[in-house]
Amino acid sequence: MKKGVYLLFFICAGVILGGVIACNQPVSSQQADEEIPDTISYDYNIRPIFSDKCFKCHGPDANKRQAGLRLDIPEEAFKALQDNPNAHALVPNDPSMSEVYLRVTSDDSAMMMPPPASNLKRLTRHETDLIKKWIKQGAKYEKHWAFIPPKALPLPKVTDSGWPKNEIDFFVLSKLEKRNISPNAEADKERLLKRVCLDLTGLPPGLQLMDSFLGDRRPDAYERVVDQLLQSPAYGEKMTLHWLDEARYADSHGYQDDNYRSQWPWRDWVIHAFNENLPYDKFVTWQLAGDLVPNGGKEQLLASGFNRNHKITEEGGVIDEEYRVSYVTDRTNTFGKALIGVTMECAHCHDHKYDPFSQKEYYELFAFFNTVNEKGITSVVGGPETYAKKPMMQITDEDVRGILKFVNKQDTNKLIVSVMGDTVRKTFLLKRGNYDAPGEEVQPGTPKAILPFPASYPKNRLGLAMWLFNKQNPLTARAFVNQQWQEFFGQGIVKSSGDFGMQGDLPKNAALLDWLSADFRDHGWNIKRLVKQMVMSATYRQSAVISPEKLKLDPNNELLSYSSRSRLPAELVRDLVLASSGLLVKTIGGPSVNPYQPPGLWEMASSGRGQLATYKQVHGPNLYRRGMYTLIKRTVPPASMAIFDASNRDQCEVRRLRTNTPLQALVMMNDPTVLEAARVLAARLLTESSPVKNKIYKAFRLIVCRKPNDKELAILTGYYQDELKTTDSRTAAQLLNVGEYPMPDNLDKVRLATMMKVIAAVYNLEETIVKT
Repeated sequence: MKKGVYLLFFICAGVILGGVIACNQPVSSQQADEEIPDTISYDYNIRPIFSDKCFKCHGPDANKRQAGLRLDIPEEAFKALQDNPNAHALVPNDPSMSEVYLRVTSDDSAMMMPPPASNLKRLTRHETDLIKKWIKQGAKYEKHWAFIPPKALPLPKVTDSGWPKNEIDFFVLSKLEKRNISPNAEADKERLLKRVCLDLTGLPPGLQLMDSFLGDRRPDAYERVVDQLLQSPAYGEKMTLHWLDEARYADSHGYQDDNYRSQWPWRDWVIHAFNENLPYDKFVTWQLAGDLVPNGGKEQLLASGFNRNHKITEEGGVIDEEYRVSYVTDRTNTFGKALIGVTMECAHCHDHKYDPFSQKEYYELFAFFNTVNEKGITSVVGGPETYAKKPMMQITDEDVRGILKFVNKQDTNKLIVSVMGDTVRKTFLLKRGNYDAPGEEVQPGTPKAILPFPASYPKNRLGLAMWLFNKQNPLTARAFVNQQWQEFFGQGIVKSSGDFGMQGDLPKNAALLDWLSADFRDHGWNIKRLVKQMVMSATYRQSAVISPEKLKLDPNNELLSYSSRSRLPAELVRDLVLASSGLLVKTIGGPSVNPYQPPGLWEMASSGRGQLATYKQVHGPNLYRRGMYTLIKRTVPPASMAIFDASNRDQCEVRRLRTNTPLQALVMMNDPTVLEAARVLAARLLTESSPVKNKIYKAFRLIVCRKPNDKELAILTGYYQDELKTTDSRTAAQLLNVGEYPMPDNLDKVRLATMMKVIAAVYNLEETIVKT
């Protein structure tokens, strides 16, 4: 009871202390910078206010518009008010005659905007001052920044010309110098090597690479490592991991029965495409329309499986058309979020409330994906024929010896994959988004605010891909560049990487984003070139050490004045543990596997039908595959990965959340994979003829990827000595009874269990699973 009281006390104290700390957190650089700019930009200063506080009732959505007032376009905003022809919402150069300004500053509940009943927050003094000055300067409107094609502007001038390593750094340093902030020095070689290895391959560096890099004094030593990593087969796997989230890839169909699907050959193709450095325009075109590419073959057809990764029902009694429409809706929404970074789904039932996309335009885009020769339900749970849904392709043994040699087909069983294939079907606007309420017929098209669909393009998915990579498309390059920046720097230049619209975040460095996007587009959509630019920059190479001054001036690292610390994605936590222990099986591709998992999880959430009704753990080498090959059952995703914020792949996800919960610590302390890795590494070290201190030193380097300092080594060695005295043979046997990897018979079990404890403690260090 006493322990429970103490625990409650510490929890309460932590909550109270957390509140105190939160109240005393330094304000962000954006909050601190409350000065009114000399020139007010509608795009950067006014539109965010209108979008947040006004567009709900006075924006693009005609169905929700109040008082006939529309503030998102100037020709409507400057018109006389519907209810008072003698008044105007905006009168350029005169705030005192502009109803917008008068209403947002009024204290009269009958007049104030937003009205109290709207539950929207009132504008701050800073916001009303911005609006006042904007009106005084003529209330000039600008096109939304994201809908203007990016241009590579000249590099900004900087004072410290010795710091930049490439063009990226000029844009970053220019902003830092305007705030009188200096960038951090370059990270030490050990931390930099760990960072770039994890970012480019998802795996920690081995001892040989660490030693060779530390000993390489050549000025291009780091670039040599980067080039080596870019050529590693593991590079394709690491790049694929984020794409699987976007493509909502999983190994089950979803919904109640949630049976097995054999879509993994598509994943093998994505890994192959990244390793071959397939240009981004081809990479996406084949996935959107591989079945329509002139002279295309089985590889292009397989790539089109991207469109078929969505959930599919196998339940009897469902309405066929309802589910077929939901599949088309998923493909349309994924296209918007993943490839152009806009929330098209908001226009599924009505005109978009904030962005200039009408409901009709949504269904014009929908029409490109509405011609697939599919049904809402084609079968019930059964044998191999249900592992893929029509249209589908068969991959033969001859294929994997030839054109599809990258597919890791491990047996002679029939292998089928869902792909694309068109039929003739009309598309109608669906009233309120209801599958059974068709309205007017629509033809394939794209939102005009982004880029009108050229009449010369075919009105099919191949034409849509051509539109996507039209040089005048303002979003395609920006969306991909921003997602890659997010992968390497912790967050995108635009934080809301799936929303470049009016409600999305503004870019923290618009000039940098545009320069990178235009450069990527104009250099053949070369992905490896883009990746190398990012990791070679001085910005990327900075130390993660943050001074109290920088914590105050740039707490969220929006100015990139230091390297952000971030926890590894769930799959890479597993990969680091397996790789550092020597357990990792580096086979690329092939079917997904079922490693250790707490018993009963699937059975509690299963309909009791199909191949995935019960969890069947694999054995042997398949237990030690990379995290990306763990089978994902949508209704019951892998438990340990879900705790570390992995996606369950229900829908397209362009940015994972990163949480910090006690459950994550419990996983690292109790997961059989972690404990088995600690046991196996301990056994390997004990077979070496070296002092205990040297064994711990080596383990630390393998896991943390740097040399321990004297204090760290002394603490771990002391821990070993203390545990060795208190561990008996019975306790040792219990500790060692984990995992299936064989245990040597000739080792002292007490010493083995003691070394296992030390290594498990190193695995549980915060630094182990954090990129610094």
